[in-house]
Amino acid sequence: MARIARGQNVLTEAQGLLAKTKDADELRTIQAVIFPLVNGMSTQETAKAIGRSIRWTTKARNEFIRNLGIVKKTPQIIRNRAHMTRSEEKDFLSAFFEKARNGGILVVSEIRKAMELRLGHKVALSSAYNLLHRNGWRKIIPYKRHVKSDKEAQEEWKKNFQPCLHKLRRNGE
Repeated sequence: MARIARGQNVLTEAQGLLAKTKDADELRTIQAVIFPLVNGMSTQETAKAIGRSIRWTTKARNEFIRNLGIVKKTPQIIRNRAHMTRSEEKDFLSAFFEKARNGGILVVSEIRKAMELRLGHKVALSSAYNLLHRNGWRKIIPYKRHVKSDKEAQEEWKKNFQPCLHKLRRNGE
């Protein structure tokens, strides 16, 4: 026989948060608490219903109960390989972005050299590209051909092109 689900003391908080939440993980955490208590579902059934593993469901449920109805948020972005904080990166790149906005070209090797001077050690070129990527820069390259060009029509025109004979005759040819 299965154990009786615990957490009756946080059921009202969970039901109140259920209507207010806008985050998917928070919703799943609340559902992990509510489903066993209200619907009598097992951990396996709850995990399947919310689309998470049994381990995740149990952990989220236990944390919610332990924290008395408060959903703990995990940090969204981990910046393990960043050399500077977000604000330092924005300040550092502002001069380069301003130059690019005024018609200049953003040269990654220049950014890399400036990074090396600022940080005091060698930096890989990929670090400069990662820095630019984190701050919303993307490399815009023109197409090699026009988007609306028709290769078959061009070939047909080349085959059927007739030089104007009257222009050739005027020039004495």
